[in-house]
Amino acid sequence: MDASQRRFFGTDGIRGKVGATPINAEFVLKLGWAAGRVLARTQGGPGKVLIGKDTRISGYMFESALQAGLSAAGVDIRLLGPMPTPAIAYLTRTLHAQAGIVISASHNPYYDNGIKFFSAQGNKLADELELAIEAELGKPMFTVDSAELGKAERVRDAGGRYIEFCKSTIPSTMEFRGMKIVVDCAHGATYHVAPSVFEELGADVIAIGVEPDGLNINHECGSTHPRAIQAAVLEHGADLGIALDGDGDRLVMVDHRGEVLDGDELLYIIARSRLETGALRGAVIGTVMSNLGLEQSLRGLGVDFKRAAVGDRYVLEMLREHDCLVGGESSGHLICLDRTSTGDGIVSALQVLAEMMRTGRTLHELKQGMAKYPQCMVNVKIAAGFDLAGSRAVQRAYQNVVAELGETGRVLLRASGTEPLIRVMVEGRDAGQVKSLAQQLAQVVAEAAGVSL
Repeated sequence: MDASQRRFFGTDGIRGKVGATPINAEFVLKLGWAAGRVLARTQGGPGKVLIGKDTRISGYMFESALQAGLSAAGVDIRLLGPMPTPAIAYLTRTLHAQAGIVISASHNPYYDNGIKFFSAQGNKLADELELAIEAELGKPMFTVDSAELGKAERVRDAGGRYIEFCKSTIPSTMEFRGMKIVVDCAHGATYHVAPSVFEELGADVIAIGVEPDGLNINHECGSTHPRAIQAAVLEHGADLGIALDGDGDRLVMVDHRGEVLDGDELLYIIARSRLETGALRGAVIGTVMSNLGLEQSLRGLGVDFKRAAVGDRYVLEMLREHDCLVGGESSGHLICLDRTSTGDGIVSALQVLAEMMRTGRTLHELKQGMAKYPQCMVNVKIAAGFDLAGSRAVQRAYQNVVAELGETGRVLLRASGTEPLIRVMVEGRDAGQVKSLAQQLAQVVAEAAGVSL
């Protein structure tokens, strides 16, 4: 098999609507078994695998199914309970597990869920291992001898371990006393760890989105719905707000005026901080969705900027390929390889706060070095199988928008790797023109796909 023959794994594991194939209990049971078989064969024999999850209700079902499948393959399990995705990556490394498994659909609503894997080094699982798991899924499932079944234990101190790790990513003498911070945990996996990180560093923390009920994850809160934290920052007169998504790997922030800073602006602040302190190495890595203003601002500082395909795994691949340290996406996936092995919302927020302390500047002041181009994104819901590249009407409309913008802007059409969407992005100097062109192009895509906007 090669990557083009994937049936289940996408850019960020396996994801979909709960109850539909493949996100159902039967498939996840066999996925646990298949993963256990591959890991036992390729990683030096049966070892232990960590399982963590976010707070959506279906996590109970899939945790049990994975546990049963891994045990049937003869692999021991360590259960972490609700933990952020980056915490599972970290704990996989430090507990010397063969792999870590995350049950989460990230920023998606509660009725979606997904499964993704980390290697023993805390990285996304290599393509060849994902393909080997897919191949194993096609074989009949069997159970090892009873004496060889995997055992399960719960890791009781997982949260405390991760909190201490997060704090270790800034200077040990640094404190945030006198700083008032709103932290929105999106009723997700960070609800029991993120507020503690900032409180233990001395900040006055107002925590919201910390009452998960299995159904409210990401609902009108968190990094994908920042209105809640904007309102809270203004209501409490806070210095800033930190909004995470359901599994804790995305971050947006809000300054004291209630203005949102997306991943591009936060990446600019972190990169400039590394540059000024002599810690930056190589280029900064963004994606094809990164704002043109980020690229121009960094180049103005003498920093090279490269674009990867959309998806934090592709940013990570390019960081390693070019021996760089800092990269991210406008959505808020930010990666600081000098601090950790994957995108981490809490760790990224700490890097920004550390820069505020280092410079004595507010978050609003720190973002002033970057001028964003107006950018409009329209998501068009589509049915599976729509051939974007094969639509002449769409390609013709795309070329017309490119010609109208010339060299003063960018146009991007792409299928989402995690949802049944076509993302239409237009960027340019004039906000009115950008919005109009994005709507026009999205309408053509919708008509070609046989749907309405």
